[in-house]
Amino acid sequence: MFIKTIAAISFLLLMIIFLGCKNSDPNHLYAEWRIAGGTNELTHYSSLTQIDTNNVNQLQVAWVYHSEKNDSTQFGSMQCNPIIIGNILYGVSPKLKLFAIDAATGIQQWQFDPTDSIANKSWHRKSVNMNRGVAYWEEGNDKRIIYTVGSVAYEVNADNGKLIPSFGKNGGINLNLGLDRNESTVFVAPTSPVTVYKNLFFLSGMVGDETPGHIRAFDVKTGKQQWIFHTIPYPGEPGYETWEDSTAYKYLGSTNSWAGFSLDKKRGILFAPIGNPTNDFYGGQRLGKGLYGNCLVALDAATGKLLWHFQTVHHDVWDMDLPAAPALVTIMRDGKPIDAVAQTTKTGFVFIFERETGKPLFPIEERPVATNTSLNKEKLWPTQPMPLLPKPFVRQVFTEGDLNTILGDSNFQDIKSRYSSYRSGNMFTPPSKEGTIILPGYDGGGEWGGPAVDPTTNLLYVNANEMAWVLNMVENKPDKKSIRNNLEAGTSLYGLYCMGCHGPEQRGAGDYPSIVGADKKYTNEKLLELLSTGRRMMPGFNNLAKEEKQAITAFILNDKNLQKKIYTGPVEKIRKAPTALYGFTGYNKFLTKEGYPAISPPWGTLNAINLNTGELVWKIPFGEFKELKEKGIPTTGRENYGGPLVTAGGVLLIGASADGKFRAINKRTGAILWETDLPAPGVATPSVYEVSGKQYVVIACGGSKWGGKKSDAYIAFALPKK
Repeated sequence: MFIKTIAAISFLLLMIIFLGCKNSDPNHLYAEWRIAGGTNELTHYSSLTQIDTNNVNQLQVAWVYHSEKNDSTQFGSMQCNPIIIGNILYGVSPKLKLFAIDAATGIQQWQFDPTDSIANKSWHRKSVNMNRGVAYWEEGNDKRIIYTVGSVAYEVNADNGKLIPSFGKNGGINLNLGLDRNESTVFVAPTSPVTVYKNLFFLSGMVGDETPGHIRAFDVKTGKQQWIFHTIPYPGEPGYETWEDSTAYKYLGSTNSWAGFSLDKKRGILFAPIGNPTNDFYGGQRLGKGLYGNCLVALDAATGKLLWHFQTVHHDVWDMDLPAAPALVTIMRDGKPIDAVAQTTKTGFVFIFERETGKPLFPIEERPVATNTSLNKEKLWPTQPMPLLPKPFVRQVFTEGDLNTILGDSNFQDIKSRYSSYRSGNMFTPPSKEGTIILPGYDGGGEWGGPAVDPTTNLLYVNANEMAWVLNMVENKPDKKSIRNNLEAGTSLYGLYCMGCHGPEQRGAGDYPSIVGADKKYTNEKLLELLSTGRRMMPGFNNLAKEEKQAITAFILNDKNLQKKIYTGPVEKIRKAPTALYGFTGYNKFLTKEGYPAISPPWGTLNAINLNTGELVWKIPFGEFKELKEKGIPTTGRENYGGPLVTAGGVLLIGASADGKFRAINKRTGAILWETDLPAPGVATPSVYEVSGKQYVVIACGGSKWGGKKSDAYIAFALPKK
């Protein structure tokens, strides 16, 4: 009897220990990475503990997979966060080939090339846009991968890489259809992975300036569109009254959820962060608050019905669109758990709301901002919403005291002189023709990688940029003379549609390439195709007539014979009704002569924020310039793109930085525990998983965000065998 009692007590103690451990992981699914971002909550959290703060410095390469083995041509951007189903890892190559590999060895199982297996050649376009991940759906033995390439959504058999013929038309659906616009003039190219709920999947995506970014649901099995939420409301819909132009819904574009979604599966709520309307920097032809631009919206996932919304920037003219899907969290308030949604932003604010009602969990004030604009017909909104907590995780004001002084006096005098010629102040300083400093910059603050959240501590981790940019507006003056040839037409059209990215002298700026000498790289036919399909961050210009594209091609390629030809296309856009009264001279960073940021360090940071209290727990400069460190200059931080993941083992793992390193960081203190060099910057969020009792972390190393090193490699790390 005594022995039985001891055995029973021992068993009870073991069960208590087991349940205690299990309760420290609020969701056992945190042990898997079946969804891009880890789970539908997008917390980038793993409950795996094999890799921890004591042994993470022993990580070594487990395998390397080259996704473009037989293709030696130039690689594009690679930003994919791969998913792992069982022992198979699914990801996307720089040229958007879908692949399945053994997650323990990196050995390829199959590869699907969309250019070889085209669902319908009449509407598939050879767009080479980026891809940030894929989605998985199963029902019994029916297992599918859903992913997008340009204007096509594909479904592929997860076991063999073959198209699902019953889906759409021979395995794909044309995303240009179903937007209530002319199919031939729109451009849709989702970059973030679709989100799956029951037998539906949802998408919005990158769009052209004259294509609306409406959110849509499709049937997983058939590809049939099931519902649409108009991000630019139609007459009779809530939000329609926030546009002074009652016909805006007919022609305006963007207002798109390009950053993807998070999903409360239990409640059936889809959370969508929405970008700003067209035109990014001039709102004189779209007056009003402009819902649902710059909004976080909560939708009924089954029907698309709006449940609630919050607009983070009113009448945005600074390109402050929401950059990442929010994290779904459960925070403690007055000793009680509250299911919430935490939205990081380019501005450096974190907005936190009750999940069901949209009620703010920290006070948000509408504060007056400057409205003294010199741009004709512009009318800026007089207030902007600002949460009292959490405090912003980046600087939002640029004064002369913030100028870079670490490179010597001559450098300082140069940037001081340029600074004095610009408008500056806080982040809502109005755009101007003389130049306005934009801080936080167009890429944040917080960016598309999104945050990680540890649900056991409610610490939110977000990497950020602190880079200043200069916005110069220019008036689009109608060409009063008649357009006679392709050169004259191309010159005007370039100013309207291309100068904003490639600059007035075609030399590019920031992340946008120079197109000087494009004639050495492109033929007339290839450039015409590119203007239709788009590539990476460049949308397709399907709203332009063939003759207009031909004129732009003649101008860019400096084709004298083609330039002399009589222009036969439409001239009204050029002569009387430009797309906007103002354009801008390009995405120009405020830099020193040597190419370093003109603002003082840090230029990139990693931040830990307590969501229960709103307090900043720690902050470190993130990323480095080797040559500056060798001169004894403290770590400055660098630009970074792609997010972190955090584990129950106590480590935060992140690539992201332009310095090309992969780092493990103590999640409690911010101390760097381990770092290694990647073959190219890992401009992607890593994934973590376990196969046969061994824990791995994998990251796509595409580089190419800043030029320099590029790669097609996925690299997995693990602890050495004992």
